[in-house]
Amino acid sequence: MFFSSFRPRLLDELKGYTLERLAQDIVAGMTVGVVALPLAMAFAIASGLKPETGLFTAIIAGFLISALGGSKVQIGGPAGAFIVIVYGIVERYGLSNLIIATAASGVLLFLMGLFKLGTLIRFIPVAVVIGFTNGIAVLIMLSQTKDFLGLKVSNMPADFGGILRSLGEALPSFQPTTLALALGSLILTVVWQLNFAPRPQHAQTSGLRRALQFIPGSIVALVAATLVAQVMRLPVETIGSKFGGIPSALPSFAWPEFSLDTLKHLSMPIFTLTLLGAIESLLCARIADGLIGDRHNPNQELMAQGVANFVTPFFGGMPATGTIARTVTNIKSGGRSPIAGMVHALTLLLVVWFAAPLANHVPLAALAAILMFVAWNMGDWRAFSNLKQFRAPYRLTLLVVFLLTVMVDLTVAVAFGLIAACITFIYRISNLSRVEQLSPKDTQALIGQDGRISAYRFDGALFFGAVKLVEAIEDQLPQKAVVLDLKNIIYIDSSGADALMALTHVCQKRHVRLILCGLNHQPLDIAKRCGLAELVGADLKEDWIMGLETALSSENL
Repeated sequence: MFFSSFRPRLLDELKGYTLERLAQDIVAGMTVGVVALPLAMAFAIASGLKPETGLFTAIIAGFLISALGGSKVQIGGPAGAFIVIVYGIVERYGLSNLIIATAASGVLLFLMGLFKLGTLIRFIPVAVVIGFTNGIAVLIMLSQTKDFLGLKVSNMPADFGGILRSLGEALPSFQPTTLALALGSLILTVVWQLNFAPRPQHAQTSGLRRALQFIPGSIVALVAATLVAQVMRLPVETIGSKFGGIPSALPSFAWPEFSLDTLKHLSMPIFTLTLLGAIESLLCARIADGLIGDRHNPNQELMAQGVANFVTPFFGGMPATGTIARTVTNIKSGGRSPIAGMVHALTLLLVVWFAAPLANHVPLAALAAILMFVAWNMGDWRAFSNLKQFRAPYRLTLLVVFLLTVMVDLTVAVAFGLIAACITFIYRISNLSRVEQLSPKDTQALIGQDGRISAYRFDGALFFGAVKLVEAIEDQLPQKAVVLDLKNIIYIDSSGADALMALTHVCQKRHVRLILCGLNHQPLDIAKRCGLAELVGADLKEDWIMGLETALSSENL
């Protein structure tokens, strides 16, 4: 079973693979590696970890996700969506428990893919996704305010109120030089992105402009900020002054202390990492599908994410998932197979081996500016201005999830969003389900017998939110027979079947004949399984005309 369902997309893409495609994938992979370099370090620092943690994650998890995943072009690694979660886990539970939580989420992600639950992620409403994505973006920008302004904060809290309080207390330590460097880096990143962002392959560009398209704005801003800080000897904090530099080798395997009690203690962080990782990776894969006209395997993608998140934390990494910005860069740079993602990981590995000492001079203000830019692009801010186009439940869900994400906790926000979406869905479906009593005109005067026979036609779904439709019939039973036309019922759940069973028993006690008509497919199947079909027996008819004829010809009438 396992080996039949576990099939990486790489195996299919290697069939008929050419040197021309290899050259395209190598160029795309190296381009993505350059893009990923500052982001990986920035995400790790913002999460309360050392910069090399992000690099190790991009190398190990990025390679595994591409090699084992279900998408042709998805790039995996540390993501901005995890910053708030990881920072909270490290601040509350410690680094060793982050390793356990990440590995446990990897196991759950793998099991989700193995049991083919990948498609279930698509059932999460868009209002919930936009709400928590925008909320995370706000928290990322807020968390980077410290390094953007050069504030001296010894220990930044994980909660919204604590962050605001700490920033307020640290305002007297504001450094204009740091702010100027951060603003310059941000402006340069934005201007470069607007003028030299990678274009689709068919776009006609040539010369210098075409060459500049392969250089990401984040790298340009990072290099420029580092040179300015060094040449002008600016008194700004750097990676070297804060973290002591980046090692030039991958870390060795480390196994933390582990117990079942620890897992229970970390149940909510594990659940949050799993859910967020699944949503982010599959959302990214769907966006990639739309750009290249392909269809990914969501279950294989989840299994690859699971393997990557189980392995990476034991080698100094953090949670990883599919990353939209790097995946889009990969596509626009010509990447069309998992080889590009693997090359991206190897590119970062070469950087760690040969260029790690250069990172010592990178200003934290420049990384904060890059994260500000990433966070802004991460959010769907137009969704707020478009809220007036939607109904109140959608607006309420999006806004409450957004506010809960920012002010309380992502887990609480997602839980509320899912519950609110379920309640809204149940309410709307129950309103779509209806029943109408057939008049003598509808039935060609067959039931016009002074209340001796009644006929009802049902539409929609007969589920726990619509059982009141059946219960209402119990209060107005006719003298001899009642006919229920269920031809237009598309679904009956156990509660609906139980309501029909209860109506059958009431009719038997009052000596009223109950005739069910038009049951087919799923409604007929559940009627047989719950014993309703056997209880009704011969009074289970194919259509309501036969049901009325049976009622009229009954010897009891």
